[in-house]
Amino acid sequence: MWDRLKDRHEAAKDRKITDLFDEDRTEAFGIETDGLFFDFSKTNIDPDTFADLIALAEGQGVPAKRDAMFAGEKINETEERAVLHTALRNLDGDAVYVDGEDVMPGVKATLAKMAAFANAVRSGAFQGQGGRITDVVNIGIGGSDLGPAMAYPALRPFADGPKCHFISNVDGADLADKLAELNPETTLVLVASKTFTTMETMMNAQSALDWMSARVKEPASQFAAISTAEEETAAFGIPAERVFGFEDWVGGRYSMWGPIGLSIMLAVGPEHFTEFLRGGQAMDVHFREAPLEKNMPFALALTGIWHHQICGYGTRAVLPYENRLLRLAAYLQQLEMESNGKSVSLAGEALDQTVGPIVWGEPGTNGQHAFYQLIHQGRQVVPCEFIVGAVGHEPELAHHHKALLSNCLAQSEALLLGRDYETAEGLMAAKGYTGDALKAHAMQRVFPGNRPSTTLMYKTLTPFVLGQIIALYEHRVFVEGAILGINSYDQWGVELGKELAKKLAPAVEDDGSTEGLHAGTAALVTRAKALRVS
Repeated sequence: MWDRLKDRHEAAKDRKITDLFDEDRTEAFGIETDGLFFDFSKTNIDPDTFADLIALAEGQGVPAKRDAMFAGEKINETEERAVLHTALRNLDGDAVYVDGEDVMPGVKATLAKMAAFANAVRSGAFQGQGGRITDVVNIGIGGSDLGPAMAYPALRPFADGPKCHFISNVDGADLADKLAELNPETTLVLVASKTFTTMETMMNAQSALDWMSARVKEPASQFAAISTAEEETAAFGIPAERVFGFEDWVGGRYSMWGPIGLSIMLAVGPEHFTEFLRGGQAMDVHFREAPLEKNMPFALALTGIWHHQICGYGTRAVLPYENRLLRLAAYLQQLEMESNGKSVSLAGEALDQTVGPIVWGEPGTNGQHAFYQLIHQGRQVVPCEFIVGAVGHEPELAHHHKALLSNCLAQSEALLLGRDYETAEGLMAAKGYTGDALKAHAMQRVFPGNRPSTTLMYKTLTPFVLGQIIALYEHRVFVEGAILGINSYDQWGVELGKELAKKLAPAVEDDGSTEGLHAGTAALVTRAKALRVS
């Protein structure tokens, strides 16, 4: 099927996408579920190609692998773990078994514990030593940071609790800048680390504890932990009632549906957090029950497979025309590139093709004044994924949102239609240019067009809609990984750097030795020490 799809691309690569449009195309290449609409009509996928892409997914056993994931089978084979972040949002579903045990009672008990704590903080029943909690600091990194750091600004219209701040980088500037304007007596610190040993997180946590100690007699009384390491959290001074654990079948970058999302719940309240979970659950139901030809995660994934594996486009741009989704591209970078940035199959064999594309982006309309020049007129083709709501949260600024929407739709249309030389020549001739100058100015204004894009549209960004979007992209990662025969749920690629950092830590101390280091690294360590004292 791979060869067949590549043959289809070779035959159609010069075809105009506009030639595929008839009165039925948007309906045929559009999928709606629970108010979320996905349009992939502006791609060079025709009905026969889409049928072949579906056949590819079926031939790779993706539907069966999907069912195995939801059933709690250990599809994370390299770590011998189930993959059940979906259980965290299984509010209305049946029992889910791992090793013969139903995990749902534990999931619901943890959610209830989170809600009780969030309500206590939000109501003032739980206070800091200076009074009611006004600010929450979430200290984590990777999956313990990117999810809530993305969701908090996305849900700001619903945030009526304490203000949230996120510290992740071991660079002291991150910690210093975030804490500088906070009152330690009314600040709650969440330390998010499953093992409570993550280097960056624990260094930041200790420094935050030192910061709070200067003003608070019992600083650990204003700390909570998101961790499964009970001995370590107790040694830090955090009692069990303020420790929220999650199981090893929840990967870090899939974890904000549970305790890692505690900062979100503190900000927006348990009811809105539950709506976020319900949005994810609704996408789960759609993913499991919709036929493949009208299944949104499958369509999004198959479009990605077509563009990257078949057409050879190396990147994809995520372009939310929703400023509150300003961290979505960063979140999806981790979700997709850490999950599917692999070169080895589940069987341990080297793959003969690149797997994960480079994912990047920026909210519109900012990106239009930054990198859209390359998207429109650069030599490389960048498939674009537009995300936009029909209505904003500020009725008094409705004209702003209409301008935002028109810009989003205009960009996707410009990518599709482009502008040919004859049209550009006419525009420049009307300005009085002739001869060589006319040609030169006209050529600068030619847009090749025929560049693919998709659009994800909803009414208004709500907790439910955000849940839908995040679950959609999670399932997209699963489908693409399953088609390619890789494990989307381990991340061995992050380990080597961690190991070498531990080895280098003594060397960068003032009296540290560079013996045993690679010559290139030793030279840089020596230079850094010299700069330190210069």
